[in-house]
Amino acid sequence: MTSSAISSGKGGDRAQNRWWIYQRERFPVFAHAPLIAAFSLSAVCYSALMRAAHRPPHWQSCLVAFFSSFLFFLQLRIADEFKDFEEDSTYRPYRPVPRGLVTLRDLGWVWAGCIAIQLALALWLSPRLIVLLAITWCYLALMSKEFFARRWLKARPVTYMVSHMLIMPLIDLYTTACDWIPAGYIRPPRGLLWFLLVSFFNGMVVEIGRKIRSPQDEEKGVETYSFLWGLRNAVAAWLGMLILTGACGFLAAGSISFALPVLIIMSTLFVAAVGVGSFFLRNSLPGRGKNVELMSGVWSLLLYLSLGVIPTVVRYGA
Repeated sequence: MTSSAISSGKGGDRAQNRWWIYQRERFPVFAHAPLIAAFSLSAVCYSALMRAAHRPPHWQSCLVAFFSSFLFFLQLRIADEFKDFEEDSTYRPYRPVPRGLVTLRDLGWVWAGCIAIQLALALWLSPRLIVLLAITWCYLALMSKEFFARRWLKARPVTYMVSHMLIMPLIDLYTTACDWIPAGYIRPPRGLLWFLLVSFFNGMVVEIGRKIRSPQDEEKGVETYSFLWGLRNAVAAWLGMLILTGACGFLAAGSISFALPVLIIMSTLFVAAVGVGSFFLRNSLPGRGKNVELMSGVWSLLLYLSLGVIPTVVRYGA
């Protein structure tokens, strides 16, 4: 083997390694995939239940919903890299982009690849999906530019969060459309609004939960909600979002005759969340904020499963 071939092989290994490191630090595939699967499959299943389908969703719809959702969430991460580049370079130089592991140009090509795959999937399942896909892309692009109002939004943390969480029902609308559009529907099944609101408020649960930290874990230049609002107010806001999400989940479950099981599951999880929040406030030692983030993930996983996958198994025995 020639030295040039050896050098080329090493270069390829380095390229693969840097992307492996990037995903591990910024978008851990094996951690995100189960939650995204629950999110996307439950959306498809909920749509099928809402339209009283005689069979579970087709595997093609489930496949497109999952991979499209996975790429949407990857695009969200990439959007963060673009909009936070200056702050990361100043306050978080250890992150992959500021330290030069990957470049914004590299991530731009990944974004383009995501678009190509999502477009191909939409064309394969139903070309009518492209309208909703394009709307979601446009909103993602605006998010990457902070809606051209970065300073104004940064001065208003709640408005900032709301403007960014609106992407969640858009993604959810698209994933449900992977069921109802191929089924011949021109518009979403009636009653889908409550499910979209679940996505909106649950996005806030996850967003607030991942930005609650112990005082010792706060970083200069990082505006966590525990820093902006104080520990007690941040935990109270997190619990408040859990209540709103649970209420919308209960109403969404009522539309598919699964309200009581959802009420039991969500009530149990809320009691557990109150315990996690109380323990954190009493013992806010370094690293304890991760418990709140973990609870947010467990809540999200079981919430989506209870609104889509579980009732589908119960109804169709599939």
